[in-house]
Amino acid sequence: MTMVGPENADQARLLRMLRDDGPRSRVELADALGLARARFGAEVDRLAAQGLVETAGPAASRGGRRSSLLRIAEQVRFGAVVVGEGRLDVALTDGELRVLARHGEPIDVRVGPEAVVGRAVELLAKLRVEAGLARLAGIGVALPAPVAVRDGAPASSPALPGWHRFPVRDTVAAELGCPVQVDNDANLMALGEHHAGTGRAFNDFLYVKLGDAVGCGLVLDGALYRGATSGAGHIAHLQLTEDGPLCVCGNTGCVEAYCGDAALVRQAVAAARAGRSAALGDRLAAAGALTMADVAGAATDGDPIAQTLVRDAARRLGQVLVNLVSFANPAIVIIGGAAPGIGPVLLAEIRGVVYRRSTPLATDSMPIVLSDLDDRAALIGAARLISDQVFAAC
Repeated sequence: MTMVGPENADQARLLRMLRDDGPRSRVELADALGLARARFGAEVDRLAAQGLVETAGPAASRGGRRSSLLRIAEQVRFGAVVVGEGRLDVALTDGELRVLARHGEPIDVRVGPEAVVGRAVELLAKLRVEAGLARLAGIGVALPAPVAVRDGAPASSPALPGWHRFPVRDTVAAELGCPVQVDNDANLMALGEHHAGTGRAFNDFLYVKLGDAVGCGLVLDGALYRGATSGAGHIAHLQLTEDGPLCVCGNTGCVEAYCGDAALVRQAVAAARAGRSAALGDRLAAAGALTMADVAGAATDGDPIAQTLVRDAARRLGQVLVNLVSFANPAIVIIGGAAPGIGPVLLAEIRGVVYRRSTPLATDSMPIVLSDLDDRAALIGAARLISDQVFAAC
């Protein structure tokens, strides 16, 4: 049985309802779609013939003849790929975008797109075989760089040296024989939040992604906003100061040069070598290098220098958010990607700056919270991205 996709807008709406809300009764679905029972039954039969929906048992009785539950068919599986900062993650989800299986491993993006994309294809193929699937319904890919979404390829970025315009979408599609979509990781984290996280309750929010690469995803009026050329939300290289630290992009004083993980680690190494932090010095002496986990660990253990580094970065990020909040007026700001343990310190500093400097109209009822999806946001968002295409009317 070959999955093709919905033939009309009613079938597309039905599939998206089942994806977003889970199994529902035929009666509820027909009412929600505004379709006569006979028309609804015909549309369901066509989707079932394609292997896209199936019966999931009887629905709760509403009096009279009991209706049956419908759900996305069990054979509908989406693939998700997240190329991260030193790590590659792949996953399979069901039609409701729940992660069923995943694999992650360290990877160096500097080896080039052919090797990294090739490895992602291998891992997806392995998960597909283990699940007993002949074909995936589609695959979403998240990259830590600006992406020309129409082309399915990354744009020039310091985070992915040598990847400029590499045809990620077309390469994966040719290897695995299914639809593929590619986007920036912050965008897909925002989509993941909108589908399964705190953002599910909001139609307008900002998702701020921390890490080596800093980014922002915007959900406005219930949809991901990319801008005219997929460039919206790329806040990493906004200039905070003219005489600040040199950034990987070649400019000075960028957000990422102050707030990215690599920036905090460089400052921590300098503090350790200068003897200003015994805790960081001990960690550096023991391992020969520091990581963001070391900085976070020292901060949560009470080291004042590590805490100051985190607070300074958070205050600068708060300065950026003051402008973003004033411009976009989101209902909530969600922050993801923070190193374990430092979330409360980050939030306290960011909230202090944003609530103090933003207009009351923009922030009176606007919470600033940490993501509750951990590292699943991008995987779920990647599956959501491709499901939007697969569950669209042909």
